[in-house]
Amino acid sequence: MLGNGVVGIFSETVNKWERRAPLTPSHCARLLHSGSDKTGVSRIIVQPSTKRIHHDALYEEVGCEISEDLKECGLILGIKQPKPEMVLPDRAYAFFSHTHKAQKENMPLLDKILKERVSLYDYELIVGDHGRRLLAFGKFAGRAGFIDFLRGLGQRYLSLGYSTPFLSLGAPHMYSSLAAAKAAVISVGEEIATLGLPAGICPLIFVFTGSGNVSSGAQEIFKLLPHTFVEPSRLPGESRTDAAPPTRTSKRVFQVYGCIVTCKDMVEHKDPKKSFDKADYYAHPEHYNPVFHEKIAPYASVIGGSIEFVNQTTQIDSPFFRYDPVKDSYHQDMEGDGVVCSAVDILPTEFAKEASKHFGDILSEFVGYLASTKDIRKLPAHLMKACIAHGGTLTPLYEYISRMRKFDDSDETSKGHASHHFNKKYTTLVSLSGHLFDQFLINEALDIIEAASGSFHLVKCQVGPSSHAMSYSELEVGADDEEALNKIIDSLTSLANPNENQVLKQEANRISLRVGKVLDGGAKKENDTKKKVGVLIIGAGRVCQPAAEMLASIGGMSSQQWYKTCMEGDFEENIDVQVTVASLYLKDAEEITEGIPNANPVQLDVSDTSTLHKYISEVSTFQKYTEQAKVVISLLPAFCHVTVATACIELKKHLVTASYVDEAMSKLDEKAKTAGITILGELGLDPGIDHMMAMKMINQAHVRKGKIKSFISYCGGLPSPAAANNPLAYKFSWSPAGAIRAGRNPATYKSNGEIINVDGKNLYDSAVKYRLPGLPAFALEGLPNRNSLVYGDLYGIGKEASTVFRGTLRYEGFGQIMGILSRIGLFEAEPHPLFKDGKKPTLQMFLSDLLKMKSDEVDGSLRGEKAISERIISLGYSKEQESAVRAAKTIIFLGLHEQKEIPASCKSAFDVSCLLMEDRLAYSSTEQDMVLLHHEVEVEFPDSKLKEKHSATLLEFGTIRNGKMVTAMAYTVGIPAAIGALLILGNKIKTRGVLRPLEPEVYVPAMGILQAYGIKVMEKVE
Repeated sequence: MLGNGVVGIFSETVNKWERRAPLTPSHCARLLHSGSDKTGVSRIIVQPSTKRIHHDALYEEVGCEISEDLKECGLILGIKQPKPEMVLPDRAYAFFSHTHKAQKENMPLLDKILKERVSLYDYELIVGDHGRRLLAFGKFAGRAGFIDFLRGLGQRYLSLGYSTPFLSLGAPHMYSSLAAAKAAVISVGEEIATLGLPAGICPLIFVFTGSGNVSSGAQEIFKLLPHTFVEPSRLPGESRTDAAPPTRTSKRVFQVYGCIVTCKDMVEHKDPKKSFDKADYYAHPEHYNPVFHEKIAPYASVIGGSIEFVNQTTQIDSPFFRYDPVKDSYHQDMEGDGVVCSAVDILPTEFAKEASKHFGDILSEFVGYLASTKDIRKLPAHLMKACIAHGGTLTPLYEYISRMRKFDDSDETSKGHASHHFNKKYTTLVSLSGHLFDQFLINEALDIIEAASGSFHLVKCQVGPSSHAMSYSELEVGADDEEALNKIIDSLTSLANPNENQVLKQEANRISLRVGKVLDGGAKKENDTKKKVGVLIIGAGRVCQPAAEMLASIGGMSSQQWYKTCMEGDFEENIDVQVTVASLYLKDAEEITEGIPNANPVQLDVSDTSTLHKYISEVSTFQKYTEQAKVVISLLPAFCHVTVATACIELKKHLVTASYVDEAMSKLDEKAKTAGITILGELGLDPGIDHMMAMKMINQAHVRKGKIKSFISYCGGLPSPAAANNPLAYKFSWSPAGAIRAGRNPATYKSNGEIINVDGKNLYDSAVKYRLPGLPAFALEGLPNRNSLVYGDLYGIGKEASTVFRGTLRYEGFGQIMGILSRIGLFEAEPHPLFKDGKKPTLQMFLSDLLKMKSDEVDGSLRGEKAISERIISLGYSKEQESAVRAAKTIIFLGLHEQKEIPASCKSAFDVSCLLMEDRLAYSSTEQDMVLLHHEVEVEFPDSKLKEKHSATLLEFGTIRNGKMVTAMAYTVGIPAAIGALLILGNKIKTRGVLRPLEPEVYVPAMGILQAYGIKVMEKVE
């Protein structure tokens, strides 16, 4: 098929936002109608796509064929990588493959290409005589990224209390063309020029790093605003000093400022007598000190360029995240401390029409060569160099890819350890930086190592994002004798520093080299000193992942800030926590541990005593803490905890759970003390964080000789306002059975000295409207939560407080609707007569029976809603028309009026309700949940007669992490449990027996870690 002149264009599948095309209909028309003898293209077959920027009909009109089948094509084009299963054998493919730097995530695709004997051309490697890429979207990335960030800037400043013209901007993809987007920016510029910007945010200084395509595109949009460019040396004079905080003033500023900085502005020579030299800097970066953080960053409002702390990409529909450098934490909101970042990696597709035209203008000039050539040696040099694979093998320029993969053990690389097969006696760490991949210098370096019978292990690899950027690799290089290793080092040094007698190399062909200390096999390597601590997590539900990620991060860069702050002096810095996640179903454990370094999945049935003991006993120990570093976290259902706890007592391992300490667990107290272990329960959200917040507030008041007069606590797991999009304004992230049962529990609390008892059947009707002073936008209600008096005793305020109340938060109206549904009988657990003898009634028949109505009366949502609400009132289930209508809307939303057969597994009304709620009231993959915890404590000081009202509020939303939604509930339950394990590992908790987090030795450090980790509690005293 190679060279048959038939070109295919595949449908883009890698990202929902990818709408670009390698060739537009106009390009296809030119190629087809100019004759195959001139263009080398005889036919073009286009896979159908309903999201491509140019519709299929437009391609068809110019003579292209529309077909899913590309088997007749010798050359197949795309923008991003196709799925491996889409790759056809013995064809040529051209797309951005992201494989030539041995990027691990794309190696399965490369393997498929090699297996199918495909010729792979990578657009990124098509470089002209000037050394620059011919095919690139950089300017479009800069244009789209700058408009996106202006829009985000408006949102950020609004959260800080400033309204700006930037708020009127839409995202780039919302405009019909680049011209329309530019017109919108011009309109913003006109408003700035006439009405100005608030002085409190000015001067607004945009710093552009570099002068490449991305920077040029961003500057192009910037210049549409009223602006002045300033030199980097003038930044201190233009910027407001740090000592002068933003002030509220009526003054306005009518322009923005731009500053272009290059590497000479970012570093300075260590020798003050020497000035910056670009060639010297690229060859010897170690001769220079960074100064960007001192001379540029403090004066910038916006910085465009690569930022080291950006560890994630963002999506076009959610382009921003906030990074808090103090806490080293990442957040998906605009409010709070830190830096707002945009990290969208497919920005050019926001201007898909113009980007496709620009790309196709260049690609169409040489696509004929690729379509009509069978022998790659006959291709022009710039195309032949862009061929990574041909005929089932890597081409000579790219053979280094297989060599890098051969010596790279991914598991060990992530931990910075040598590979298990790296057994040379003498080793050293070699750091290479420069144009390693785009100029193929990595080949020369590896040739030197292997020619001397040495071997290498890839420890770290950071690839440059463009042909102008340098790449960085760390190799552990080894040899059997010291002389051979020294020879390798000398040869690499010669490669990095050619002498004057050699032909002078171009600046781009230089590499920088750093060599570490040579170690012999008997020497103890730094990485070997890493201690390993074992934590076993049993249960692989939603709560598990945040806990596993936090624990596994210990010893990594992401944990350093909060870890050092909170654990310093009690826990050695040079350790790794090895996490084992155990689940009844191995697949669940594998899903949790995927992508988490230092985490391994195992299958475990806790009812199998021997296997349970096996895994608990294998929890590794930390030599210095042989009596402490043995921790199990049980995230199983509460009834399983005693089984796990009994095994932990027998094997002398500590245990942490997030569940209530029930009577059975309390009875293990003495046994746990005798075994010398801690069983720490109730360390989640509620119970858990609520306990710790309460005890902190109460003990602080007692230290000041105050008396607690009132303690009120509310906690709720809710949908975020945007996700509360059903009549009940509630959703379930797991089985609703527990929540429905909890709604029928009796409750007891104390109010102004009076004991109030609420019967379970009346619990929903006891809901009262509740508003948080600090969060007035939330329309909430509170329901009493079980026996609050128990907590008065646990917190030591049972006798002094006249009010003790713990409640559950829901959106307003929840209690009324659920109360009506309960009276209708939808939550009854007794077997229902309709399901006797294996009968399978429809939902409509079931509802009609409950409401004593005819089936046709509830047929159809609108007519049924009216009939149902009227029936609810006539049966006395509701006295108010409004609440009856809301209940009817909920019934319709759940589908109880539908002519669907009820599954045979349902035997009661409760079963039916759980089934429907689990289906209809579930979160979508992108919807956020919300956790809201609020304490109010009234304190009286008898000596001074003063009274104070203390409040503490925690508000968290679900966030997307590594492409998956992590619920706020899972996060705020899993993280405290992980913190409990850390505190035990660090010997912060010395008390043995069965504990709750009520003592300072637990809640003081735990609350500190929570805050440092990014779970913030807002405190206020009136």
